[in-house]
Amino acid sequence: MKALLCRAYGPPESLVVEEVATPVPGAGEVLVEVKAAGVNFPDTLIIQNKYQIKPPLPFSPGGELAGTVRAVGEGVTRVRVGQPVIGFTGWGAFAECVLVPQERIIPMPEGMPFDVAGSFVMTYGTCLHALKDRALLARGESVLVLGAAGGIGLASVELAKALGAGTVIAAASSDDKLATCRAHGADATINYTTEDLREKLKTLVGAKGVDVVCDPVGGAYAEPALRSTGWRGRYLVLGFADGEIPKLPLNLPLLKGSAIVGVFYGEFVRREPANAARDLAELMALYQKGAIKPLVYRRYTLAQTAEALNAIARREVQGKAVVIP
Repeated sequence: MKALLCRAYGPPESLVVEEVATPVPGAGEVLVEVKAAGVNFPDTLIIQNKYQIKPPLPFSPGGELAGTVRAVGEGVTRVRVGQPVIGFTGWGAFAECVLVPQERIIPMPEGMPFDVAGSFVMTYGTCLHALKDRALLARGESVLVLGAAGGIGLASVELAKALGAGTVIAAASSDDKLATCRAHGADATINYTTEDLREKLKTLVGAKGVDVVCDPVGGAYAEPALRSTGWRGRYLVLGFADGEIPKLPLNLPLLKGSAIVGVFYGEFVRREPANAARDLAELMALYQKGAIKPLVYRRYTLAQTAEALNAIARREVQGKAVVIP
């Protein structure tokens, strides 16, 4: 089989497509023939040894996938050969086949396309965990989403609306991106390259401030967003797509009675598998009734994966990029 390999840490251009042996599933493992694998910002970090997960070299990046079961190991009862499934791997998905522990496999909903299924779990799972479990979002509350046209951003916009948020404000760097956000449910938008984030928020939510901030970006807009939270506001730390980890003044949460809340979906899945499974079931129900509509930006071949990773790093992608091995 073919696999995209990281043999030495470096930029996306250092990845190579090679022929490797097809793995054989051991006890509790499922061999999945990959039909689609989502591209996520952590993939750009893991290949540079800049991420908290550090697989041994050589490895294939790619943390989520959809495909069909080719073989199962001893003791596997959750799925059968030939069944369409979704897998959450952490790494390894940018390949024609990948081994997945059966506890990280779920059946693919009927009617869901492979490219959507393969790019669904990490973004929507992260955002549901963030908004429901970490922010405890209440119906009618306001939500500000930074980097709102990206994978995490657009999922946050859709899920905030689906969970009953009163006003969802999407902030992004271009009018084209903001048009995408409005098409996916944003009530108001801010172009933070041409508008002052704090001043525009004052016109949208007034002196009350915003209740929840979803920030997968970090960088220069983190502090203005935190300053714009209201009493008992929650600022969700979802990532640092800007490349800069902000240093926030801790007097702000003290004065506002607010909270800076970390969101690490992979660790949530590992530590709380029953709660993670509950969230996934809720996501599938929301998808099947049309409450969320994932956007696939572009499909890439295995050999084009470096292009996809660079597009993610440059923050060009709206919704999700997908590799089709």
